[in-house]
Amino acid sequence: MSKRNGAWGGRILPAALAAATVMSMGFSVPAQAQFSEGYRFLEAVRKKEGAAVESALSSAGGSTIINTRDVTSGETALHVVTQRRDLTWLQYLAAHGANVNARDGQGRTPLQLATNLGWRDGVAVLLAGKANTEVANDAGETPLIAAVHRRDLELAKLLLRAGADPDRADNSGRSARAYATMEGQSNAMLSAIESEAKADAGKANKPTYGPVL
Repeated sequence: MSKRNGAWGGRILPAALAAATVMSMGFSVPAQAQFSEGYRFLEAVRKKEGAAVESALSSAGGSTIINTRDVTSGETALHVVTQRRDLTWLQYLAAHGANVNARDGQGRTPLQLATNLGWRDGVAVLLAGKANTEVANDAGETPLIAAVHRRDLELAKLLLRAGADPDRADNSGRSARAYATMEGQSNAMLSAIESEAKADAGKANKPTYGPVL
């Protein structure tokens, strides 16, 4: 058998090498995500192939496919479109039931990513979709702590008004309020935190009239 026409020639060798690479990564070929509907869906989102995405979501398994996680990064479609600051796709996926609180391989939610990017429109859409402000990444960092690190006052206000807890600590034991205090007692970030805290306290202490059921 010659190398040109036998098992070493043509397309057999590249295929064999691909299979060997897949096996060396600890996966069996049939189980590879690249052959799954979920993988194709994520690729369609990445390539902005609207017709393919719409077709996948209208299928019987659409409600499951929309929250497919990348086997390597743990990203969902929402993570993908958030990373590219794509408001149209973000709104579309959120409206079709994408899990706004899904975490990637580093524990980051789309809200955390949007905050890290300083993407206020994205943060607003995710908060409107009931994104949980208290879901922290693997370092224990909440979106509010990320906003404080960025010194992004407007983002911090958005998160605080959505109920973000300024006293929730990260893995180092510091909270958003603590990080803001490190900038000095008289700074806009700390003032915003204190102001929102007082507003929340006022709501909690507001008298209730009529019967409480």
